[in-house]
Amino acid sequence: MNYGLQLYSVRDLAKEHYEEALRRVAEMGYSMVEPAGFFGLPANEVAAMLRHYGLTVCSTHTGFALMKEDFDGIVAYHKAIGCNDIILPSAPLKTADEVTATVETINRWQPILEAEGMRLHYHNHSREFLPNQDGQIAEEELVKRTNVLFELDTFWVFNAGLDPLATMEQYRNRLQFIHLKDGIPQNLADPESKPYGKSLGSGQAPVEAVRKKAIDMGVKIVVESEGLDPTGVEEVKRCIEYLKQLDAKDGN
Repeated sequence: MNYGLQLYSVRDLAKEHYEEALRRVAEMGYSMVEPAGFFGLPANEVAAMLRHYGLTVCSTHTGFALMKEDFDGIVAYHKAIGCNDIILPSAPLKTADEVTATVETINRWQPILEAEGMRLHYHNHSREFLPNQDGQIAEEELVKRTNVLFELDTFWVFNAGLDPLATMEQYRNRLQFIHLKDGIPQNLADPESKPYGKSLGSGQAPVEAVRKKAIDMGVKIVVESEGLDPTGVEEVKRCIEYLKQLDAKDGN
């Protein structure tokens, strides 16, 4: 089974030694990476590193503000590294006015990217599934008012009190990637409660069922594990070892 890794998971290493981070995750068995920034490295250098370690960039997390600041440069960078999928990791959605402005911006960007052979996606946290300051469910607004694709972060869906499997099915026609993530959800009734991440198989999220659903749907699985416990490399190594055990069990 082919798995991707969100490189934010190894940010402690990647920010200083990007090539070493790529080498380590490739050796573990990840075949794809999803960068969250390139730390100032030129696209041709990143492309050479990827080729050397046999990795592909399945997608990137590219900030909304950065897209507004340097849209053409981002498109060119993605073409140079062979990536056609840009994922917005968040966007201004706290109020009805922000939702409208974000919808208008996405609807302006999307046809331009499509003409370049590229696709635009949105990655959720829990807040998009909960009422914003004006009572809107921002995720529903994006579904209704744009044609953007989605990368469902299945832990954040779970943390919002929803069923990740049902949500994946609901998004079936607009879903190409998921984040497979584990953790302990917050108690939504307790404003002081906070969620925290765990390596795959050691939290409370339905990771095994989500993985199977993604395989059945033909959706690319991108692992994210944010805890740096005790380092990013050690945490994502536990994740891929857990996934290899599941692969061996079900023959994927």
